[in-house]
Amino acid sequence: MNDQQLYVKKFSEKAIENGFSTDYIEKCLSYANPLLKNNLPVIYNIHHFSGLVGYNVSYLKRAVKFQKYFYRKFEIEKRNGKKRTLFEPLPSLKEIQLWILDEILYKCKVSRYAKAYVPKRSIKEHTIYHTDEPFVLTLDIKEFFKSIRFELVESLFCNMGYSVKLSNLITKLCFLDSELPQGAPTSPYISNLVMNDFDNEVSKYCMSNKIKYTRYADDLAFSGNLNVEEIEALVKNELSKIGLELNDTKRKLMTPNQPQLVSGIIVNKKAQLPKKVRNSLRNEMYYIKKFGLENHIERTNQKKPNYLKHLLGKINYVLQINPRDKEFIEYKKHLHELK
Repeated sequence: MNDQQLYVKKFSEKAIENGFSTDYIEKCLSYANPLLKNNLPVIYNIHHFSGLVGYNVSYLKRAVKFQKYFYRKFEIEKRNGKKRTLFEPLPSLKEIQLWILDEILYKCKVSRYAKAYVPKRSIKEHTIYHTDEPFVLTLDIKEFFKSIRFELVESLFCNMGYSVKLSNLITKLCFLDSELPQGAPTSPYISNLVMNDFDNEVSKYCMSNKIKYTRYADDLAFSGNLNVEEIEALVKNELSKIGLELNDTKRKLMTPNQPQLVSGIIVNKKAQLPKKVRNSLRNEMYYIKKFGLENHIERTNQKKPNYLKHLLGKINYVLQINPRDKEFIEYKKHLHELK
């Protein structure tokens, strides 16, 4: 007996035991059937959902009605030095979102061309695919998370098999003021699911024209012998179907005689971080080895509260792209000894 048959058997026995009619039981099982087939949790209503996530109905209703009180706002520094605003859900809401992520979202497949926010996929996979190509084109989606519409996400849950009321509730638990919040654990994977049809349509064109394509969140990368106007027209048309648009100021077409950058990583012959980034880290490590960590922090008037952790993070990023880099393996070892 498989899991679906076992569910039907146990549900029927319990429902009969509690005096429910045959029609009611059949109606419930008819609703449950597509969810069971897709290995998704069967959820009948808000009370059932409340029991599964471990929070009472009144809490769930407050979380969707007064969303702004369930998040904290903070900023982080991007690689280019600019600030990114994040909205992190408070622990209880975050726990509910993690349940949605693990029990529902991760059980839905995303396109193989999506390389960000997917377990066992990485930025290295996104960049290394485009090495040693004649032309590389990168495009950027404008205000990606902010522009993903509530109705699109709600329809995702409906298409999974959940009722309209329940889909509305789950979507509201993942949104903040009608926007997908950067900082919520559910947002990244939801964005990949929303982009599924886009990725599939763009990949069809690329496969028929022997072009390589991958997407890392809002960064689109194409490589090979490219018809740029044709690609841009296709991308703009497919994005418009889901209410998204390109950021034209970030469009880059790169030839082999110039640095070909994909998501900040050079891909001309092999994937590696730009020389400027690596030299900056070499410089910091030189002075740390020469004067010691504390002396270096004092001499450079370093203000970062977790400077050692921050530096290790940068070196780990270099090694994520090129794990055999002996020089940076040695730097990592040296910093671990200073802990």
